[in-house]
Amino acid sequence: LKKLQSLHHCHIKDIGNGLAFIFNFQRFTVVSLTLTKFAGYINIRQKMHYEGIINNLKRRYVETSSEYIRSQLEKLMSFKHCSGCGGGRLRKESLSVKVGGANVQEFTTKTIKDAKDFIDKLNLDPYKLSVGERVLKEIALRLDFLVNVGLDYLNLSRTASTLSGGESQRIRLATQIGSGLMGVLYILDEPSIGLHQRDNERLLQTLNRLRDLGNTVIVVEHDEDTIRQADYIFDLGPGAGKHGGYVVAEGTIDDILKSKESVTGQFLSGADSIPVPEKENDTKL
Repeated sequence: LKKLQSLHHCHIKDIGNGLAFIFNFQRFTVVSLTLTKFAGYINIRQKMHYEGIINNLKRRYVETSSEYIRSQLEKLMSFKHCSGCGGGRLRKESLSVKVGGANVQEFTTKTIKDAKDFIDKLNLDPYKLSVGERVLKEIALRLDFLVNVGLDYLNLSRTASTLSGGESQRIRLATQIGSGLMGVLYILDEPSIGLHQRDNERLLQTLNRLRDLGNTVIVVEHDEDTIRQADYIFDLGPGAGKHGGYVVAEGTIDDILKSKESVTGQFLSGADSIPVPEKENDTKL
C-alpha cells in the first residue's frame, strides 16, 4: 500500500509489472490480505479473484441505476474512434454498401441541409427506386422537419450531449411533428433562442402546424413575432423576478396592445419606447 501511495502522480506506463495488474483488464488471482486478530497482526497470503480497477469501473457503470454514479464514472472515460470501422459503428460489409456513391457513415457526416439535398438529387434506376422509394420518402420527410425548426446546420452524426438546450428542444419538436399525434399538450421554453430571423419564421410555421393537428402548444417566449402569432397570451409582470409573477394582462394580441398595465403591450403598440442616445458612448474596453 505504501508503494501504491507513492504512485499517486505517476503515469500508468511507469508502473512496474508487479503493480500494473491492478489496472489491467485481465483477471489475476493472488492478493495479499492482512487480518487483525485481537491485539496482534496476522499476515495471511491468500488466493482470490480480483477483477482489476478498470473492469470494476466498467461493471459498476453498466449495473448502476443511479444517474449520479454514472455521470461520475463518465468523467473517467474518453471517446475515440474504432480503428476498424473508423467510427462508423458498422462492420466493413455494411459500410461497403453504397447508395449514390455514399455509405451510411459518409451520409451521416453531412449536415442536415446537405443530406436533404443529397436525397433530393438522388437518381436511381426504376428497380432500385421501387425498393427504396418509401424509405427515401420517410428520410426526406424527417429531414424536412429538422430544416423547418432551424437545425439544417447540424451534422447527423452529432451526439446528443453536444447539443444546446434549444437544439435538443427543437429536435424533440421535429420528432413530435413526424409522429402526427393529436390531443397532446406541448410546453416549450424559449425555442427561438439563437435562431436567425428566417429560421424563426420556419419555427413559427412548425408550431402552427402542431396546433392545426389538434394539439395545445404553450410557449414561454419574449420574441415579438411569436407573441404576435399567439392565439392567446398571458403577460406576466409587472417586473422581473420577485417583482413580478402576476398576470397583468391576458387575451389576444389586440387585448395586450390596449392594456395600460402591460409593459409588453405598451412597447409593442409603440406607446412606450427606449430612446436611442444621440451621442454614442466613447468608453473603450
